[in-house]
Amino acid sequence: MRIAALLLALALSACAAGLDGGASAPGVPGADARIARPARSVEEFGRALVRRVAPFPVTDPDGKPVREPFLGGFNVPRPQFADIDGDGDHDLFVQEVAGRVGFFERTDAGLEFTWRTDRFADLEVGEWYRFVDLDDDGDLDLVAEQLFSHIRAYRNVGDARSARFELAVDTLRDVTGRPIFSDRQNIPNLVDIDCDGRLDLFLGQITGTVVRYEAAGTDAGGIPRFEFVTDRWEDIEIVGMMASRHGANTLSFGDVEGDGDLDLFWGDFFEPGVLLIRNRGTCEAPDFRGEPEPFPVGDPLLTSGYNAPAPADLDGDGDLDMAVGVLGGAFNSNRSIVDNLYLLRQGTTWSVETGRLLATIDVGSDSVPRAVDLDGDGDLDLVVGNKIDPDRNETGSLRVFRNVGTATRPALVEEVPWRPAESFHPSPAFGDLDADGTPDFLLGRWNRHTDRWAGVEGAAGRGVAERFREVAAPYVELTRGSNSSPALADLDADGDLDLVVGEASGTLNLYRNEGTAQAPRFALVSDEWNGWRLGRRAVPAFGDLDGDGDLDLLVGTDLQGVLVFENVGTAQEASYEPRGALPIPAPVLAAPALGDFDADGDLDLVVGGMPGGLLYFENAGVR
Repeated sequence: MRIAALLLALALSACAAGLDGGASAPGVPGADARIARPARSVEEFGRALVRRVAPFPVTDPDGKPVREPFLGGFNVPRPQFADIDGDGDHDLFVQEVAGRVGFFERTDAGLEFTWRTDRFADLEVGEWYRFVDLDDDGDLDLVAEQLFSHIRAYRNVGDARSARFELAVDTLRDVTGRPIFSDRQNIPNLVDIDCDGRLDLFLGQITGTVVRYEAAGTDAGGIPRFEFVTDRWEDIEIVGMMASRHGANTLSFGDVEGDGDLDLFWGDFFEPGVLLIRNRGTCEAPDFRGEPEPFPVGDPLLTSGYNAPAPADLDGDGDLDMAVGVLGGAFNSNRSIVDNLYLLRQGTTWSVETGRLLATIDVGSDSVPRAVDLDGDGDLDLVVGNKIDPDRNETGSLRVFRNVGTATRPALVEEVPWRPAESFHPSPAFGDLDADGTPDFLLGRWNRHTDRWAGVEGAAGRGVAERFREVAAPYVELTRGSNSSPALADLDADGDLDLVVGEASGTLNLYRNEGTAQAPRFALVSDEWNGWRLGRRAVPAFGDLDGDGDLDLLVGTDLQGVLVFENVGTAQEASYEPRGALPIPAPVLAAPALGDFDADGDLDLVVGGMPGGLLYFENAGVR
């Protein structure tokens, strides 16, 4: 029995030391069926990773399927609708991070949008973007922030059905040739507000006022030059609800009343909802001198503030609908770390249909995934920690996604949140710490503490909170630093688990297990393992990436992505050399997890990060 227990402990240690992620099941649409071989180097491992947004079924706690679970999450989505492919419906664009914009194609008669890319046309868009027909040729061009706070323009040199963009000017200019300044905190807009056939450029100011320019001629490439009109357009001055302050803002236009002229929608840092300023004049003679009204009028949407409205007739019924991205303002930004991309529909009245227009896994912010067979049924489940529980401001939580499928065809069901410790940033590391055949875990916290939890024998069929009991809190304490992020692995092939803990300073702490597989005792070897300083955060994960029988190391960082460290030593004497970052789109505060979700013999990768969602990369093998 001791030998069997030891073998089982080693199997579970492999899970904690590398089986920390997921993969798509065979037969999933879009999977590459060509013959592939396992990676033979860490570089080949990186090249074998293929991103999948829907590799297998995922169901939310209410039993509703999550259509594209691995989009990566949203914290500050900036939406816009545009028919970029000329098929007569509105496609969706969403910017989550500076520099790039995601593209979701409208793919059915309903409001179903399918992810196509996180970096549309490989365009650099700074802090904001707007699609508009700049050169009046019938297709959509793009304006976006030019660092810092100018307005670059891309011309569509394709057509309305097949867009292709080229940089036209590095910044829009006025008629004198001077660059037009647009504060990057405020998202501007371009429309023909007075129906004279010339575009007007509107720049919201931090003072709550609006600057207006009007197109007056073009440059040699057909891009408009703009003439300054006023710095107090229509005498608008938005004063936010909180402490009568002005704030960062975004403005959009749409015909909310169906009377043939454009009304103004305003989102402000110090305003909990969207403000509507009606055009009380006509298209040819606009008049915006009325009072702002919380929108929808009579039953306004209230969020954490700094809302980015995107109006469009989404259902083709002739009236306006709207998406609203919540960037998070002065009204408790934790309220909007999950529900932050709203869909408002207009029928006889306006109604809020959802706060998650793009349904995906999203645990709030700073997600840290780990994979483990929690229930002993032979397949991998997924556990995800977060910074703060969206439902409780005073603590973080763990989200359990139980695999109700099989080892080769996963199907995940999200359970209710679990809060094993009243602490922010819970970060788990699973392994069998007492050789009893059930998984235990160490729990990193926001401070320097790491707690120990033991699995309860015979509790595999119970709820997750009943499967574990707290043993020691704290169990291991860092010498300094915060954001303890543990990983368990047998680093010297002696049959017990050792411990590496990442922290906020970007260093790794190595603890050697000087006890046994049944009774571990972790002794600090170094609080700056290998002398590495990896940025503002370090989240380690171990696995045999190149199939040579020893454990390599991945480390998630704040800004450098997921770094690879190859074990050029042996299973008994590890020696790590840096190999750069994995060639994948990693979020800020990347947190990697490795695991063979489809039981095909190689490691796949799940990555969490600041937006609170997950990215999934199938190890498709090397062709």
